[in-house]
Amino acid sequence: MDPEVLTKAPLFAELDEASAEALEKAMGSMRLAKGQILFREGETEDRLYVVVAGKIKLGRSGSAGRENLLAVLGPGQMFGELSVFDPGPRSSTATAVTAAEVRVLEHDELMDWLAGHPEVARSLLGQLAARLRRANDVVADLVFSDVPGRVAKQLLELARRFGDRKDDGVHVHHDLTQEELAQLVGASRETVNKALADFAARGWIRLEPRSVTLLDVERVERRAR
Repeated sequence: MDPEVLTKAPLFAELDEASAEALEKAMGSMRLAKGQILFREGETEDRLYVVVAGKIKLGRSGSAGRENLLAVLGPGQMFGELSVFDPGPRSSTATAVTAAEVRVLEHDELMDWLAGHPEVARSLLGQLAARLRRANDVVADLVFSDVPGRVAKQLLELARRFGDRKDDGVHVHHDLTQEELAQLVGASRETVNKALADFAARGWIRLEPRSVTLLDVERVERRAR
């Protein structure tokens, strides 16, 4: 693990070096195998997590059994913070997309930190505000954007977080199956695959197993608008 990954999490954003080191020592660590479930939707579980290696997906299940993928998180990203302010059942299921490692902060430990470090509370509120903005954007996209536009937008978001820029384009190792990518877009696998095939035929992207290379980022950005 890169020692700087943990301190990039919003939880550490406003802490000085000594406080950040003390908070890090207060956190536990968990390793997850690919496909392992960390917690399930509806469970009573109130810990906060920070991804330090690998990828974690957050999803919800509909009444018909279809899963909706809410987010794919990578190193430095935090989840579970909603339970700090609303200690109810988990609103999603967290599953390791790849082998992963997370740091864990128990609820009581976190509440002690909030009492003594109000700047941590500000960071958590900022994280919740960002999540609300993303949720609003998702709703707007579902109403106003077609599937190819949503596919383009998700490709750009995955590239922003997991992309590796090289001479031939931006290589994005998202580690998602076709079904998971469709769940992230909020459309059927067939419709999403059709959009991806069209982008590839136009020379905008190159499709590879569980990854994609953005060959013409500008064109993808235009399609996402």
